[in-house]
Amino acid sequence: MSKRVRVKPGKGQSTAGFIVGLILCFIGIFMVIPTFGPFGILWTLFAAIMTGINGLNAFSNRGIASHEIIIDEEHNPYFEDSRKSSEERLNELQSLYEKGIITADEYQQRRKQIIENI
Repeated sequence: MSKRVRVKPGKGQSTAGFIVGLILCFIGIFMVIPTFGPFGILWTLFAAIMTGINGLNAFSNRGIASHEIIIDEEHNPYFEDSRKSSEERLNELQSLYEKGIITADEYQQRRKQIIENI
């Protein structure tokens, strides 16, 4: 079983892309279009699209994903808990708490999640 995760660039990266896109738009409008005509229009169009996408990612919660990650749950150690029984997971959790690796709050929260999934 695979899980698809869509990843959006961070706010800082998107803000930088937005600023660079604005600069490229101004260059396109004032230098490239007058000099190169149709190529300048194409340049400015791409710069505007880049600016819009980065602006959406930087200044809104929706955003547009830049890539997608496929996680193979069957062979991923992060999904190992899903193959263990609830009893095994509760025993392991209790062991972590007794060793002092996790706090009482973390223990209670995780224990609640395991029990809800039974």
